[in-house]
Amino acid sequence: MVETPREEVKIFKKEVFSNFIKIISRYAIRRVFLPIWLIRIKSFKTDNLSKLVDFSFAVGGERIKPAQLREEILQLLIFLNKLTLNYILEIGTGNGGTLFLFSRIASQNATIISIDLPGGKFGGGYPKWKIILFRLFAQSKQKIYLIRGNSHKRETREKLKSILGDRKFDFLFIDGDHTYEGVKKDFEMYSGLVKKGGIIALHDIVQHPPETGCEVSKFWNEIKSKYEYIEFVKNWNQNWAGIGLIKLK
Repeated sequence: MVETPREEVKIFKKEVFSNFIKIISRYAIRRVFLPIWLIRIKSFKTDNLSKLVDFSFAVGGERIKPAQLREEILQLLIFLNKLTLNYILEIGTGNGGTLFLFSRIASQNATIISIDLPGGKFGGGYPKWKIILFRLFAQSKQKIYLIRGNSHKRETREKLKSILGDRKFDFLFIDGDHTYEGVKKDFEMYSGLVKKGGIIALHDIVQHPPETGCEVSKFWNEIKSKYEYIEFVKNWNQNWAGIGLIKLK
């Protein structure tokens, strides 16, 4: 059907008005609501780990929701909360949920380093505006460093070393490249930076469908028997997730 000139004018006005409202709405959200949820995240504190996890899944919609199963990440936090975590490394930050949670159980003067590959196949590549958000996770005298790069590159490891100095990590969380070669390389390159008695955790140790390209389970099954280990898995038939934890000798 062909519209008359008058109908075309009405359609034009309607579309222009609609786009104008969308632009104003986006502006209002950024100027008014954005600071509110930022403040909520920055100021949220609780000794109740269950409430902490619930907050990370609920606040601001999908802004920092962890790519985890609630039960599994809670079990990991309960375990880690018994330790003194002064130095933490996370490989694969994605949405920032686990980075937020680790900042809340780390010591008040902890150094927390994130390595994340922009455009990474397995959930990497947070937008640049999240740099502000992630840095706001820091509490008290904590320091959060964000390295946006390939964890397998020598220059990335050198950047990390320039921050860490001659100190060692208390905890390493590997959740980056999920291919067999990728997770193996992350383990080989960074496990030596974890102190004796320190903890290394791998995410996605449950066997995934082949089409996902996730092969962490293969690497996990190769190394776990060499260490004292724990597995946090809700259901071995869930086709994703699962956290494997080892203690270095």
